Amino acid sequence: MKTSLTIILAGALWGMTATAAEVGGVALDDKVSVGGQELVLNGAGIRTRAIFKVYVASLYLPQKSADLQGVLAKSPRRLQLNLLRTLSAEQLADALNDGLAEANAPADLAAVKPQADQLLAIMKAFKEVKEKDVVTLDFVDGATKVGWNGESKGGVAGEPFNRALMRIWVGDKPVQADLKKALLGG
Repeated sequence: MKTSLTIILAGALWGMTATAAEVGGVALDDKVSVGGQELVLNGAGIRTRAIFKVYVASLYLPQKSADLQGVLAKSPRRLQLNLLRTLSAEQLADALNDGLAEANAPADLAAVKPQADQLLAIMKAFKEVKEKDVVTLDFVDGATKVGWNGESKGGVAGEPFNRALMRIWVGDKPVQADLKKALLGG
């Protein structure tokens, strides 16, 4: 009886440490592995559009950072989107395209247009992302690697592109100010 109780308590304690946070009903891991390196949860928040909750965004880095320069200085890194509603791939791609345009200067955006088009093509191939699907954007080995529900869907080369992409969430003109604050641990 004592052994069983010990196992149950140990399992409960392990379960508590495996999840760092719950945001919008989504349990987030406190650590993930990207490119063979352990990353820690920097922050997470909910992306809303009008009155709708769209996704939980979470940012993972090798060490915590509270600003854009610190985020971009660290690699590998992951931005994870846990969907809270079903979207067409077209809606997801359009939102990313709009975010890139809003968060980046026209010259910076023009410099990464081929890579942005490549990411949009990858996203559109999803057809539909459903509630509870997980999209990951991992920057590792000089490329942004796109994952969907744990499956690799392609990659986009170049650090300048990943910097432009990260500005959507944590740049000077983020898609949502309170989401930026949450991702940067504030």
